[in-house]
Order: sequence, then structure tokens, then C-alpha cells
Amino acid sequence: MDNTARIALVPPPDRRQSETALAIARGTARLLRSLGFSCISELPLPSGRRADLVALNERGEIWIVEIKSSVEDLRADQKWHEYRAHCDRLFFAFTQDLPCEIFPEDTGLIIADAYGAHLHCEAPEHKLAAATRKQMTVRFGMAAALRINRLVDPQGHVDFWE
Repeated sequence: MDNTARIALVPPPDRRQSETALAIARGTARLLRSLGFSCISELPLPSGRRADLVALNERGEIWIVEIKSSVEDLRADQKWHEYRAHCDRLFFAFTQDLPCEIFPEDTGLIIADAYGAHLHCEAPEHKLAAATRKQMTVRFGMAAALRINRLVDPQGHVDFWE
């Protein structure tokens, strides 16, 4: 198995994220669950990047959501283009305080707060190749299972991919 990108068993608190970003992530995760997706936060991608939210549904569709808490956050981010290679659809999630016009046209938009979210516009579909889909699905499943196992038995695990 490729160990180039490490998967945290239980993601450490990311002190880089603002309270706003955490609220957006929470509300967006609720929306994704209502749409039939399971999601996991801070998932390392095979490229070495880390996606804010990765969502997987029973049909095997994979969505990545990049969370933006401010205009400055979006302007400073030059890596979001790389996420498209790992998902069928790419979204930005943000608060209603940010204008939709600042986000790239070829991505979906989600407006969120801590309690929920609204799918403002769909993302165009870019179907993953079968090998990439399998790699992402296995990565998603392994990360989710390892995080649950770590919660159930914190001292009983050898760190895997860490």
C-alpha cells in the first residue's frame, strides 16, 4: 500500500482552522449526510495534499469540499486545482458573508453555517478513473475504520500510516 500520504487515526485538533471554518465544516457535513453521503474530514490524498471534507455515497461517488472562511483564505489557496484529480465533483463551502462570484465557475458552491448548509449550485461532474476511485474508496474506508478503532481502543493500536 502506498504510504506517501499519511492518514491520521484521529485527526489532531487543527489549530490553523478558525471557528468559522469549523462551523462551515460541521454544517456542510450535515448537508452531505442528508444527501446520502458519509464524510470524513482532513483526509490525506494520494498526492500528499489534505482535503477538508471527502464524501462517499453508496454509488461510489466521491465529492471533495474545500472550506473557505474568508476572501483572504480563498486568495491564499493555490492548491485546490489538485483536488479535482481525486473526486467526481469539487465544491467550495463558505458562509453567506462571502460573495459567490469570487469562487471558480467550474466548482460547486455550498453556503453553510454551524447548523446546516444549502447546495447553492451543483459542481460539474468529472468521473474518476476506476483505479483512482478504488484508491480513494480504500483510503476513505481505511481512515474511517482506523479512526473508529482508535476511539474504541486508544492504547491498543500501532500507529498506521503515521
